[in-house]
Amino acid sequence: MLLSATPPPGPRPAQRARLYEEAARHRGLVPPRTHPLASITWLGPAASNPALAHRVGGDPAHLAESRRWIEAAVRLPHWGKAHMPDHDLDAGWLLHHLSLAYRWIGDELPDGVRALLRYKLLLQGRRMYEFAVATEGRWWSSSYWQNHNWICYAGLATAGYVLGKEAWTERAKDNLGTVLDLMPDDGSHAEGVVYWRYGVPFLAIHLDLLQEAEGIDWWGRGGFLANTFRYRLHQLAPGFAFNVDHGDCHDRRSGHSAALYFRLAAQYGIPEAQWLGRLASGELLWQEAAESGVRPGILPEASLEYLWYDPSVAAARPTETRAFFPDLGLLAARTGWDDDATLVSFKASPGGGHKAWETAAKHRAELGWETLNQGHHHPDSGSFVLVSQGAFLAVDEGYSNRKRAAHHNLLLVDGQGYADEDRYHVYRDIPFERQARQRDVLVGPDCDWAHATAEIAAMYDPVLGVRRLDRTLVFTPAGRLVLLDLAEADAEREWTFLLQTDRPTEPGPDGGRLIRSGTATALVRQFAPLDAPAVSEATEVEANPTSSTPELRLTRTLHTLSSTTARSAQALFLTVIVPGAAPAAAERVPCAQGQGVAFGGETVLLSPVARRIRTASVSADAAAVLLGAEGSAPYVVAATRLELDGRVLLDVPEPYTGKVG
Repeated sequence: MLLSATPPPGPRPAQRARLYEEAARHRGLVPPRTHPLASITWLGPAASNPALAHRVGGDPAHLAESRRWIEAAVRLPHWGKAHMPDHDLDAGWLLHHLSLAYRWIGDELPDGVRALLRYKLLLQGRRMYEFAVATEGRWWSSSYWQNHNWICYAGLATAGYVLGKEAWTERAKDNLGTVLDLMPDDGSHAEGVVYWRYGVPFLAIHLDLLQEAEGIDWWGRGGFLANTFRYRLHQLAPGFAFNVDHGDCHDRRSGHSAALYFRLAAQYGIPEAQWLGRLASGELLWQEAAESGVRPGILPEASLEYLWYDPSVAAARPTETRAFFPDLGLLAARTGWDDDATLVSFKASPGGGHKAWETAAKHRAELGWETLNQGHHHPDSGSFVLVSQGAFLAVDEGYSNRKRAAHHNLLLVDGQGYADEDRYHVYRDIPFERQARQRDVLVGPDCDWAHATAEIAAMYDPVLGVRRLDRTLVFTPAGRLVLLDLAEADAEREWTFLLQTDRPTEPGPDGGRLIRSGTATALVRQFAPLDAPAVSEATEVEANPTSSTPELRLTRTLHTLSSTTARSAQALFLTVIVPGAAPAAAERVPCAQGQGVAFGGETVLLSPVARRIRTASVSADAAAVLLGAEGSAPYVVAATRLELDGRVLLDVPEPYTGKVG
């Protein structure tokens, strides 16, 4: 499709209009005569979009516009200035887009311009290729789980196919095969949604080029591409406009790539991807473009939208409300997709996810290579994001340069977060054993509940002697949140519970705290410990989200609600967060064993370690018993026995998770 500029058959009036509009968008701008300090990635699509528009419609004005930006790009002696000139993202973007422009309209350019463009592509491609060879085993050349790798190799491959440089395409192809084999099969991405939308389109670009140029179909190689739309979908906030901001996220509206949605919809027959692509390129387009902090952003993808949209693919609004992605330890659950619905996203995994962490350790041991570059993955295992009533209530800090657990909804031990944090690459050079994980996951298409326990003790400095720090999160059918944190150490410690919000919390009823965000609210109530007063204070987070502009500094203010125990070798936090202007009253359930909370119609009983729950009406050997409205079947987690109101409903030799009855 890309090399021949041939889209799937069928009408595409909206995509054609988008292409023509984008082809003309820069006409009022004067191309730079010298390299600006900031990134020049945008110069590539500024040339390729009008090139395709001319190819499609024949308008000489589009040809002239493409030539204008081609000439601006080729007269720059280097592509990239502040960070790794000729060897990183600027060069990768321009190699890709200007090579396509050369392929699409090269024969219609004046001889001198065409020759200069060809020479510049050969020069920049050689620079990129030689850098990739020289740096094998370090940085992006072998950083298989990182957007720089995907973008730079896709750019090199595009130039190689257009210019007939087989050494370039073969090296890029070998890398692509490795990437596809090593990416998680569940489609999750540790860099977060923003870098997903920035980097993954280039994997699709490379696959498209490979299929057209060499007849090799790798779309089914590994499971990542086939499943990654589902990951992206479940990181959407209700209402579809905003994204959950785990990982480095410039903002909460930088997550859409209509072009990639269309390509995945066409390749794998995903009607929800087709539906979301139409929404992102239509109703949501201009807000995404205006408010996104990622550049070049969604508008320059017009050529991809035109070439990748297949009008024969059916479209369907998403309906699935629960998902779990085991590689990233990511649980996402929501009450629905409408604007006022409630969503929680809860994660815990090693740096980069399980597959990347384990494979990178092998590369390090067997090859001496450092292949795991996860500067965009945060120290956030055990943290969660809560969205309700159209607003973010429990929040993530977004992008940061000095990453700290204290900027997340986590726990501190003697005021300390994760070991070796407070730097950009928090997972670099740390012991292999320092891993978090999720266990006891309850989620499914027919289950209204969601449950998981994050094990995060290994993430803290060994000198703290943390033997256990388990966080259990339960999301009820009504969208209420129950958190149980169990902590143990070799010596007495202070344990601090943290909750991050966009605005300061306010005193609420029954000793609780009220979260407000616009008209949205949620009540936070901590049933244990009772002697840990809540403190609210501002937390400043600073970031530079682009190495190409080193002087850029963005600062965000979080409002941190904290409660700290007296010094103790053991601690227990039992917390509920109930969204809504008139939240249901939460009551602690008297338990002879285990911990329990009831909301009226929903009861959560937990014992994630001892797995023994005893109340007046429940006797269970289980990590959790979840009771809904009267008459509904109970759910259990890791249960071998459940007795409810004197009736034995479950008695099995192996732990069972799911619906009973």
